[in-house]
Amino acid sequence: MPDHSLVTIGWVRNGITGGSRGVDWKGVVSRIEIDPAFLAGLEGIEEFSHIYILFLLQGEEAALLCHPRSRADLPEVGVFASRSPHHPSPLGLTLVELLSRRGNELEVRGLDAWDGTAVLDLKPFMMRALPENLRYPAWLDQLERKGDAG
Repeated sequence: MPDHSLVTIGWVRNGITGGSRGVDWKGVVSRIEIDPAFLAGLEGIEEFSHIYILFLLQGEEAALLCHPRSRADLPEVGVFASRSPHHPSPLGLTLVELLSRRGNELEVRGLDAWDGTAVLDLKPFMMRALPENLRYPAWLDQLERKGDAG
């Protein structure tokens, strides 16, 4: 039987601490330091423009209902219908732009994770994996109009 425990493969470095508020994550450039033991696993990743980062959230567990972006002018939704960092399982997933790779370091833009966050996995983004009939709620339009949909 395989071991299903989670393994930290690297760490986020960006200087942004948990006390920071109002961060425009879309513009944040982070460095991901991959443990040298996993260096061979990075081979060829620089050929992709975007990758998914799976990481451990550092937020505390919260109620199962929340307002997106903590904005009371938006409808309350279930935590699973939001990008809140407060989920029952502390897993984060973000699609980022891969800017460069230097050895075991990746430079990415758009990772919404604090400095020191544990990285669990990387996956390349492939356009062909997108579904054809996407839909989303009206409140997301409201966030996008204000440039706050990240």
